[in-house]
Amino acid sequence: MMDVSGVGFPSEVPWKKMSAERRGFAMLDRLVLNSWPQVIHPPQPPKVLRLQELENQYCPSRWVVRLGAEESLRTYSQIGIEALPFFLFFHGGYWQSGSKDESAFMVDPLTAQGVAVVIVAYDIAPKGTLDQMVDQVTRSIAFVQKRYPSNEGIYLCGHSAGAHLAAMMLLANWTKHGVTPNLKGFFLVSGVFDLEPIVYTSQNVALQLTLEDAQRNSPQLKVAQAQPVDPTCRVLVVVGQFDSPEFHRQSWEFYQVLPAQTLCQGEWKASFEELHDVDHFEIIENLTQKDNVLTQIILKTIFQ
Repeated sequence: MMDVSGVGFPSEVPWKKMSAERRGFAMLDRLVLNSWPQVIHPPQPPKVLRLQELENQYCPSRWVVRLGAEESLRTYSQIGIEALPFFLFFHGGYWQSGSKDESAFMVDPLTAQGVAVVIVAYDIAPKGTLDQMVDQVTRSIAFVQKRYPSNEGIYLCGHSAGAHLAAMMLLANWTKHGVTPNLKGFFLVSGVFDLEPIVYTSQNVALQLTLEDAQRNSPQLKVAQAQPVDPTCRVLVVVGQFDSPEFHRQSWEFYQVLPAQTLCQGEWKASFEELHDVDHFEIIENLTQKDNVLTQIILKTIFQ
């Protein structure tokens, strides 16, 4: 793990300095820009520059540096799975694209080492709301625990929007699902944990998040209220070197909240990792490689 002592990010970032009124204008600008007739060019007031920068920060494809719903599960294993560790993966795609069928990057390296891999699907927007996605993911984990009660630990991994959904499981009320899952680890890869900035970007056209929706579904704001089901549960927050500054900020600030709110009570074991020479997409796509840094971190955590 990298040494994170003395590392930090600015307490305020540009979008946070916008007044409530200005953020309201930003939302209006976004709606206008998406509904304006194509033959007419709307005026460009100075504040749009700030909005455009926010849009840029939350568009991972612009930060790529390279040379060249259904609610269901797909389970992979090379041997019987009753008493194996389970690795559940939640795909990214800003809660509005992606699927379980195109997200099985890590199947071969993990199943070869005796890990059962489960790729979880959820109803993406606009079909599904964010609240529904969180509920579907919660029930999927409960299903795995009920179906395989002798498992040797359930490890959750999510990428980008999937990391957000995985992080929301830190807040889940398992009592109402009639089961306490054997959660042993979280791998939160290039995630978004404070959803308020998303409200002011074009990603929200499909999501239709209100500020209240964003706050209710922001683990960054609520993790202090969480009660870990297992004090030995590990939480690894990971970001790629070539992720945007906003993704770096989101990951770092979420990592800081974990020890600040829980480790002092002897709860989660949290750690932070920046992976070098990878962008927002390579960081998860490289899980196809058995010698990949993140693959090895995952295996080490599971079999420690």
